[in-house]
Amino acid sequence: MITREQIPTVLDHPVFDDGGNKIGEAAHVFLDDATGRPEWVTVKTGWFGSSESFVPIRDASMVADHIEVPFAKGKVKGAPHVDVDAGGHLSVDEEHRLYDYYGVPWDEPTSRTGRAPGDAAGTTGTAGGAGTAGAAGAAGTRGTAGTAGTAGTAGTAGTAGTSGTQGAAGAAAGGAAGGAAAGRSATPGRAGTPGRAESPGRTPTAGRRAGADDRFRHGDDAMTRSEERMHVGVERRETGRARLRKYVVTEDVEQTVPLRHEEVRIEREPITDANRGDAVRGPEISEAEYELTLHAERPVVETEAVPVERVRLTTEEHTEQETVHGRVRKERIEGETERIESDRDRGDEGGIR
Repeated sequence: MITREQIPTVLDHPVFDDGGNKIGEAAHVFLDDATGRPEWVTVKTGWFGSSESFVPIRDASMVADHIEVPFAKGKVKGAPHVDVDAGGHLSVDEEHRLYDYYGVPWDEPTSRTGRAPGDAAGTTGTAGGAGTAGAAGAAGTRGTAGTAGTAGTAGTAGTAGTSGTQGAAGAAAGGAAGGAAAGRSATPGRAGTPGRAESPGRTPTAGRRAGADDRFRHGDDAMTRSEERMHVGVERRETGRARLRKYVVTEDVEQTVPLRHEEVRIEREPITDANRGDAVRGPEISEAEYELTLHAERPVVETEAVPVERVRLTTEEHTEQETVHGRVRKERIEGETERIESDRDRGDEGGIR
């Protein structure tokens, strides 16, 4: 069962059937005029929610962020179309038609939401039982007053629109109108006919829209309209990691260096007086040998590690503009006027029928 406190979580939220299929979104919630409990919800169906279907929510339940009703999606979409009057109320005939369509019994006391003339409230029927005459016909349950009355036309007491506490007065009126003695039993069928009695605390129309603020009942002459505001903040999140990694590669290099080497060249000089002494030294005729060592330079390669630079990681912050989209809910207040039809407007003099 959906409670009044759950109404804000029902409106504009998805409605699913008993098989987990989405039917549509809840548009309006209708309350029982007597108990104040949610009784009906309209679900937007069709293309773009162009139509609304009434669904009883007596056995519905809230599941997470949606409402679940014990009816199939096709059953809800095929519900008969009913009209709501200017005061936001559902007529009794159309309410009964919806109850019959969904197979929900509406003649139980819990199902009587704003009954129209012809059906009195079960709450006053218990009080009417105190009378000996048929005054209980107005407050009883659809014609059961005929069995309770023992004199006169029991149902005539209902024309006064009184509750069950006025059963004694109703008995007197019934006896005067019927012209019957107290010993004559009333016809059971007559007990249900004077259905013009309207039960106290109930209006002739079915549930009010739950969007209306209930504070008017308690004397408050103003409603508070609220809106949602979107506040956008920022949070710092980790988006990645950066690191420095050092590794070794080998590459070929070239460098040109000068290399020296020795070569042998024979030089001949004539004998002169200056070198004659060296020339005649030694044996005159003999064999001799002279050896000379030659030298050459070869390249020698060696490496050394020298520091060339320092590398580090730093971060820079950049600011960019980003547009954020969201959805907010706003309450709207509209004025409605409900005309209460009196007996004189209906051309009724308040007599016995």
